[in-house]
Amino acid sequence: MCIHYSLFFFLFLCVTPYRRLQEEELQVRPASLPAIPNPFPELCSPSGSPVLSPGSLPQPSESHIIKVFSEDGVGKVVEVPANMTARDVCQFLVYKNHCLDDNCWSLVEHHSLLGLERCLEDHELVVPVQACMSPESKFLFRKNYAKYEFFRNPLNFFPEQMVAWCQETNGSIPQSQLLQNFLNSSSCPEIQGFLYMKETGRKSWKKLYMFLRRSGLYYSTKGMSKEPRHLQLLLDLEESNVFTVTTGRKMHNAPTDYQFCIKPSKGRTEQKELKMLCAEDEQSRTCWMTAFRLLKVYSKNRILMTYYYNLNNLFLVSENSLVAMDFSGRTGRVIDNPVEAQSAAMEEGHTWRKRSQRMNVLGSPSPLHPSPLMIHRTQLWFHGRIMREESHRMITQQGQVDGLFLLRDSQSNPKAFVLTLCHHQKIKHFQILPVSP
Repeated sequence: MCIHYSLFFFLFLCVTPYRRLQEEELQVRPASLPAIPNPFPELCSPSGSPVLSPGSLPQPSESHIIKVFSEDGVGKVVEVPANMTARDVCQFLVYKNHCLDDNCWSLVEHHSLLGLERCLEDHELVVPVQACMSPESKFLFRKNYAKYEFFRNPLNFFPEQMVAWCQETNGSIPQSQLLQNFLNSSSCPEIQGFLYMKETGRKSWKKLYMFLRRSGLYYSTKGMSKEPRHLQLLLDLEESNVFTVTTGRKMHNAPTDYQFCIKPSKGRTEQKELKMLCAEDEQSRTCWMTAFRLLKVYSKNRILMTYYYNLNNLFLVSENSLVAMDFSGRTGRVIDNPVEAQSAAMEEGHTWRKRSQRMNVLGSPSPLHPSPLMIHRTQLWFHGRIMREESHRMITQQGQVDGLFLLRDSQSNPKAFVLTLCHHQKIKHFQILPVSP
């Protein structure tokens, strides 16, 4: 199903008036007049020119074709201009697919042959990313609940033992200042700790003490020493992107399950160019990958960092503004009393139980599952008879944020369900046995 014509019509309506105004301005203003001072030189061309020249103004861009796949495997062709960002594409797909825009949708760069994937940052241009992808690679459109989780709970992402400031000051700097330290581009904390690194051309891994700074990722040639003469630069952040490894640990003979990969961002990459790394646990892996994103993208541009921070706060306000409603009468009303709100929720659950009992009386092939229309089977969090490994994969793909869960049928007990839940960045499975009233 092609939807590119709608997108281009939408962009045409937005861009055409601006282009006309730009053309009129260039025709009226004589060439002898001085150039316009640029109030935001850090957001301009790569050269960082302090003035706005005609060449640095937005120019008409040709269209490009990208194909985006949803979680059900259906692909959609989208025609985009060269200056379209990942957030723009997500907003368009949310609109076309009638999805709830809860700020969690992401465009994922997926490399099936390499077994790698990553979520594009909202401000990234999509066309240059596609130009570096192989024919077997593709874009995925799916939710990532951990997209802005750092702004909500920064302390969960950075263990005290991995942040250099916490160790050097003996805890005199409270961790509550960590987010503000990242927002300040002049004072980025250094991340340090042990990582396993796969040796090039071999299946063996070497345990090294590493340091992540704005200037790059380093490892110590002498134990845990931080002296400059003992530090070896492994890679430059500007020329690399961090990826999640989607294949199991057996493929790379990894020492743990917590792999991630640093891949060059320019040009198509071969297997030998990848830097395969492995952490001891999920928390340390999340710390390394989050710090890599922040140091690479946000810490060098305070305006961009503040934008994402404010964007996340906007959605937090939206979530906190939700209220309980009562629709039992002819008109709805807001329930202010917490006790009354809890009572209304219990009444709604009782109503659903009566409906399920009524459907069971009318006839059902199973006493446990009276009808496929039972409430749990109509919810997005119920996934039926999927395997344990599949539920684990789904939670991991969608961000592994505390509180993320799904419900499925039990494989070992036909009369039970299993709750798969993320808690303290660990995925746990709990069996649920229904109790008859």
